[in-house]
Amino acid sequence: MLVKKLIAFAALALTLATSACADENSVKKALESKLEGLKVESVRKTPFKGLYEVEADGKVLYVDDKAEYILLGNLIDARGKEMRNLTQERMAELEKKRRIDFAALPKDLAIKIVKGNGKRVMALFSDPDCPYCKRFEQELEKVSDVTVYLYLYPIPSLHPDAAGRARAVWCADDRAKAWSDLMLKGVQPAAKQCDAPLEKIAQLGQKYRFFGTPTLVFANGRVVPGMIPAARLEAELNGAK
Repeated sequence: MLVKKLIAFAALALTLATSACADENSVKKALESKLEGLKVESVRKTPFKGLYEVEADGKVLYVDDKAEYILLGNLIDARGKEMRNLTQERMAELEKKRRIDFAALPKDLAIKIVKGNGKRVMALFSDPDCPYCKRFEQELEKVSDVTVYLYLYPIPSLHPDAAGRARAVWCADDRAKAWSDLMLKGVQPAAKQCDAPLEKIAQLGQKYRFFGTPTLVFANGRVVPGMIPAARLEAELNGAK
């Protein structure tokens, strides 16, 4: 009798787990269908009925089971004596999980750009046709004393011509200048053919789940997706030392 009960309990647990997985998969599919280009990394139920937490492109957002309503902002748990910011807690968990070993990045795949004394270091994954990447380059112009390891990371699904421009930058006689002229002045590099490591860089970005550009990696392994202003960049560089 006891054995039968245990088997029945195990079967029920498996059914519930499968059902939960199906719910989360359906939420993922519904959200990605509504927001084209969005890469959903994880979906999980919150403590609140009908509300799902979604991790996407390095951010946390909340949706209902059909992704008909999307909430961007902080989710506060006010049930206890002290309120908890569940969004901040989750973001801290994700940030810690996403940290990578900066020293392990293959620097031979990068274009090394030294500004000032170059004492501070960072890596930059950037798409030559990405408007936010161009805005970031303008902010980077305001920062000195940093060595930037630039990884050419075109995203063909968004910018079909970016790979050709990235290859031309890599094949240029002065890669750093070719990149700067392209991003800041709109000067197109001369089309050249050479053995550019674009496929290897793409595999590297996929390994670390970099879905957008620009993506920044600092010396302490902290990953920051998206365009940030010079003041924040200075703070990140100083905090990573």
